[in-house]
Amino acid sequence: MNGVVLFGLCSALTWGAGDFFGGVAAKRSSLFSVIIFSQIAGAALLTAMALLFAEPLPPFPVLLVGGGAGILGDIGLMSLYYALSRGKMGVAAPVSGVVAAMIPVLVGAVVEGLPGALQAAGFVLAVAGIWLVARSETSAMRLTDLGLPIIAGIGFGVFYIVIDQVSNIAVYWPLVAARLFSITLLVLVGLVLRQPLTPARGQLPVIAVSGMLDAGGNVFFALAALAGRLDIAGVLSSLYPATTVVMAGLFLKERLSRPQTVGVVATLAAIVLIVL
Repeated sequence: MNGVVLFGLCSALTWGAGDFFGGVAAKRSSLFSVIIFSQIAGAALLTAMALLFAEPLPPFPVLLVGGGAGILGDIGLMSLYYALSRGKMGVAAPVSGVVAAMIPVLVGAVVEGLPGALQAAGFVLAVAGIWLVARSETSAMRLTDLGLPIIAGIGFGVFYIVIDQVSNIAVYWPLVAARLFSITLLVLVGLVLRQPLTPARGQLPVIAVSGMLDAGGNVFFALAALAGRLDIAGVLSSLYPATTVVMAGLFLKERLSRPQTVGVVATLAAIVLIVL
């Protein structure tokens, strides 16, 4: 298994698990407090990794690009976590994943040329699989259910592109900058809107796990983008909803319908096609 595939799948696993824990915490605490403290935990982990691997501090413009990515990530996370906390995880997460996957595919086709036939078929199957996973048990989703997940997907998809621009210069420090910009923006907006900025008692461990998993997903995506094509990294990383849905089924007893089960199988088949 080559690097872009391995890192892309690791990103999907860690991002999906982070979204699950973040969604659970957002059901019991204010959205702002969950994201702020998860970002703090992620920043601490990323800083430790940068120091551990002795990564040189990149030029300020690179850090500024990382900060811009952090703002995009804020938009994605706030939209997704709010949707996760208000509706079914098995609906919100996959829709955001479809949108997030399509953006780097389009950009990759323009910048890097069209992918091979098998990889292109894998992209199509992956998007179809994620969409099937998004099907509810009873009927098609209402249009009102799609707004926030679509916004989240756009935020994540553009985040992929921005981080890809600096991943060949540095991996950890731009992501640290992204977290610092994110935390600052969230605190300011939270104060203006008079939102609670501290989570409910007992939620800090769950939020910390969510933040560290999200940071890990960022690192794996940056490594995937560095190791291969942006579209492959983006599509594989965007399979994160499958992780969220499976964890929701295991821990929250959200049952998978037949179309959702077919969707999970389709995403696995898509991975095989992309690897070939």
